[in-house]
Amino acid sequence: MGQKADIGLIGLAVMGQNLVLNMNDHGFTVGVFNRTTEKVTRFIEGEAKGRNIIGTYSLEELVASLKKPRMVMLMVKAGWPVDASIEALVPLLEPGDIIIDGGNSHFPDSTRRMKELAEKGILFVGAGVSGGEIGARFGPSIMPGGAEPAWPEIKPIFQAVAAKVADGTPCCDWLGPEGAGHFVKMVHNGIEYGDMQLICEAYDLMKTGLGMGNDEISAVFEDWNQGKLDSYLIEITADILHYRDEKGEFVVDNILDTAGQKGTGKWTAQAALDSGSPLTLIGEAVFARSLSTLKADRVEAAEHFDIETAAFAGDKAAFIQAIRDALYAAKIVSYAQGYMLLKAAGEEYGWQMPYGTIAMLWREGCIIRAAFLEKIKAAYDKNPELSNLLLDPYFKAEVQSALPGWRQVVSKAVNMGVAVPAMSSALAFFDGYRRERLPANLLQAQRDYFGAHTYERIDRPRGEVFHTNWTGEGGDVTASPYDA
Repeated sequence: MGQKADIGLIGLAVMGQNLVLNMNDHGFTVGVFNRTTEKVTRFIEGEAKGRNIIGTYSLEELVASLKKPRMVMLMVKAGWPVDASIEALVPLLEPGDIIIDGGNSHFPDSTRRMKELAEKGILFVGAGVSGGEIGARFGPSIMPGGAEPAWPEIKPIFQAVAAKVADGTPCCDWLGPEGAGHFVKMVHNGIEYGDMQLICEAYDLMKTGLGMGNDEISAVFEDWNQGKLDSYLIEITADILHYRDEKGEFVVDNILDTAGQKGTGKWTAQAALDSGSPLTLIGEAVFARSLSTLKADRVEAAEHFDIETAAFAGDKAAFIQAIRDALYAAKIVSYAQGYMLLKAAGEEYGWQMPYGTIAMLWREGCIIRAAFLEKIKAAYDKNPELSNLLLDPYFKAEVQSALPGWRQVVSKAVNMGVAVPAMSSALAFFDGYRRERLPANLLQAQRDYFGAHTYERIDRPRGEVFHTNWTGEGGDVTASPYDA
């Protein structure tokens, strides 16, 4: 074979094909393979025709087409297909070669794969890729982590094809060892769940609570997209709401109200539970999707609880502004919670997470891209040890400014009978986080009463534990302390 490819890619679904075309646009020759080889032929004779893209029809042919060190990127379904692809590739590779998993893999799998491949001298990278098919084609956000010696080899390609911020900085940088890259992608997707749910709640408040039409709501989102809420998801929401089909009907009104999910939001919530991080908003966003799937149950319940939504009374324009404030403040809480989980992972796994860099990786190319990510980067650039985003002066002032409207929206929603689980859980988190003293003292007393779980005292040093024989019959024996 004459010409050698700079990188190989396995998996010619829409994301894989678009990444290959993107790489080729930036001057890289790509070798491609797909388990269903007919896809290779269709791609080479179709979108890839006339380009420096090498079609191969076996893994042996793909590996033979690559420059050394060989770099092979997998764009296959997460789980066993990734393991099967790695197992088939390893006998064909040499120490120093690189396998890159660009799918939505669970971060513990990436950690395992890196360690297993290290024993064979193969470098493994778990790289989260966000932006959908358009991002893959013209510039995604890429979040790589794993075996760091692989970074100098893949960096020129990844940073060339990644989205760029205004000053040309690529939305791709090294995030750390093991599963760090896929962990960051997982948190990105969890925040995406939260953002989408918040937008849906704002839409429901205007449509159900205020009785507004789709065009009117669309205009509100278009207006919001010119200010602090400037983001991809706000932009596409405005487009969706005014889109009509060939009959002149709003498409969104004819879409069944059951939301799907692929699991990354659930993984984020599970990781939060495992680490003890209170990711309440993302958890509620996941549960909201689960509730939406109970369509038949909800139809039946609506017949049993035929409760009219209370009509809104007041200044409509002012309430729309309050909805905007509630959406923005809750969005800040969502990102603050996401960063709490990133910090917890960094401490648990020993990863040095570049928090400001992460914000810039999400600034363009990905689904949660938003203008205010620049403020997050500025916060962590100013104070890399910032314990919580809510304590940064900018975000502190923003939340305090939005708080009256936020409280008004949540209370009005309750009175109107419009569910706002994400907005309300974010407010509950904020009200708990800002409290010096919570009622957990009573909770701990209850635990000690029925289970002798002990407690600490406010007038004694942390770490000292005490037990009260509340009934006079429990004795002095206590349970062993542990954290679940």
